[in-house]
Amino acid sequence: MENIYHSGFKLGVLGGGQLGRMLIQSAIDFNLDVKILDPDANAPCKDIATEFVHGKLTDYDTVMSFGRDCDVLTIEIENVNTKALKDLQMMGKKVWPQPEIIELIQDKRVQKEFYRNNNIPTADFSLVENREEVAAQRNRIPFVNKLGKEGYDGRGVQVIRTIEDLESAFDVPGLIEDLIDFDKEISVIVARNESCEIKSFPVVELVFHPTANLVEYLFSPAQISGEIEQKAQKIAKDVIEKLGMVGLLAVEMFVTKDGKVLVNEIAPRTHNSGHQTIEGNVTSQFEQHLRAILSMPLGDTGMVIPTAMVNVLGGAGFTGTAVYQGMKEVLAIDGTHVHLYGKKITKPFRKMGHITITDNDIESLRNKVNLVRNTLKVIA
Repeated sequence: MENIYHSGFKLGVLGGGQLGRMLIQSAIDFNLDVKILDPDANAPCKDIATEFVHGKLTDYDTVMSFGRDCDVLTIEIENVNTKALKDLQMMGKKVWPQPEIIELIQDKRVQKEFYRNNNIPTADFSLVENREEVAAQRNRIPFVNKLGKEGYDGRGVQVIRTIEDLESAFDVPGLIEDLIDFDKEISVIVARNESCEIKSFPVVELVFHPTANLVEYLFSPAQISGEIEQKAQKIAKDVIEKLGMVGLLAVEMFVTKDGKVLVNEIAPRTHNSGHQTIEGNVTSQFEQHLRAILSMPLGDTGMVIPTAMVNVLGGAGFTGTAVYQGMKEVLAIDGTHVHLYGKKITKPFRKMGHITITDNDIESLRNKVNLVRNTLKVIA
């Protein structure tokens, strides 16, 4: 176990958004000092970190300077300078997840080839260099066109359904993959520590916003068969084991209408599909991430109560100082717990917070989700 209680022990986190904010809230329970680096001078972590550094995550010198006095380094976003992290590792700093794994996941092209080379089920795909190469695959329409690098939260993904849609294809290196006729989208959060102990959370069921292409709400546990649950759990554990990764990994998957489970994408960090674990599970994903990177025994991932999570998204057409309309009514709903992320300015579909809802009755849980979605609005 990392000697986290020695005088001066410092955990460095690259990224100071809402994931970092909730990680700090969990780290407080362990009395940990957390140093944050973020390019936003008013990032959500700014006022609660032990130490906050304003700087670019992709700049070599900035990351090197940031990490020199940290004992362990981790990330809350993949878009970071991995060369600096490798050099810090050479200096004796522990970096989890490992920089080479962050590099692999940064590029969806490399990520997909990893699945193919390791017999991990995924949608059939082809690599493309530009829009012309995408257009040359018109006989495969409909398909999904993805950027190789720098796509996140639905950005960098185009669904090509018609010949006309080819005009919006990306004109940079990326990939095309089969458009899966899926029954459900699911996710498994899995953790692995230095001792190779692996534990995963129950499968959750994701519902995506129809236009913003990001998670609007989710249910835990997923309403799936025991067979699908076992397949998804096996795949998630297989992915983290074959990566040899230390840390927390989110594995997003499709369940096809004929019962197959296919990996869509992975994220080597805490994830939107694990927020409900704070109220719904014995150990939250944030505590589990800390346990994994600090060489602690992994925590109990068992479910305490069925849970839903609704993302609080900036309203379409609103940019400016955030106003939360309907919050009083939402707080009056039994089982709701509000998490706001400290973001002062709202933008269309910006993640401003989330609402966790707990209820032993699944049908009641679904009704409460709809009530929250229809009641709470973020305007300016």
